[in-house]
Amino acid sequence: MISEAQFQNELQLLISNAIREDVGDGDHSSLACIPADAVGSAKLLVKDQGIIAGVDFAKMIFNYVDPNLKIEVFIEDGAAVKYGDVVFHVHGSSQSILKAERMVLNSMQRMSAIAKKTSSYVKLLEGTDTKILDTRKTTPGFRVAEKWAVKIGGGENHRFALYDMIMLKDNHIDFAGGVGLAIAKTKSYLKENNKDLKIIVEARDLNEVNEILSEGGVYRILLDNFDYEMTREAVKIIGTQSLTESSGNINEETIRQYADCGVNYISSGALTHSVYNMDLSLKAI
Repeated sequence: MISEAQFQNELQLLISNAIREDVGDGDHSSLACIPADAVGSAKLLVKDQGIIAGVDFAKMIFNYVDPNLKIEVFIEDGAAVKYGDVVFHVHGSSQSILKAERMVLNSMQRMSAIAKKTSSYVKLLEGTDTKILDTRKTTPGFRVAEKWAVKIGGGENHRFALYDMIMLKDNHIDFAGGVGLAIAKTKSYLKENNKDLKIIVEARDLNEVNEILSEGGVYRILLDNFDYEMTREAVKIIGTQSLTESSGNINEETIRQYADCGVNYISSGALTHSVYNMDLSLKAI
């Protein structure tokens, strides 16, 4: 994963671009009817149930729009919430509150949905040593917030993007001329470019698992679309030579069975691409 400094920079870039997109040359609805010196308060109201996420991100958004806004938090990120709960109050310039409103809601609604889904997967893995990972199947431009939401929900982040980890999947392997060649070329590339990146390699069958192990130096082996029997066998073959990860259409019905096969990680794109936003609203008080 990227450094904390990079992560924070990505968040600031997300906020600045989203506010630029939404506000443009001004929130003319507010400018037209609300005095510049008007002061007000609003509450973040939960109209659903689940896991709240994005509270700290909302504070960053409000601060970007207007550092003079004051936020009083009642429910922190990662807490369970129900209909009628009030997460925070925000107080200050009415125009500033309205300028930030839509981005705060859009972000928190989606982040909370992701946190809820992740939390449900984490609960299904209780009692095992398997951890749940996200993927790069994220909303363009919103990845950093979605990956933050996975962490809030109790999951772990996979690589952030293409630049912070090597991941050789089926197309890389086929274009490179085979799994062995793909790994060998990757090691040479990293050495020639003085890069220290972990290598993950996808295996499509047990023969490829053995070929990957013969090359050595692979941080994690991705067992893609393996059935339970093949997964158990692969885990046995790999032992402690590499970490293991299962992926490929794993859902609530199958995740526990894959964990029981002994893999270290299960990755799921569904954490970020198949969620329904939590119903939240920002109401004047």
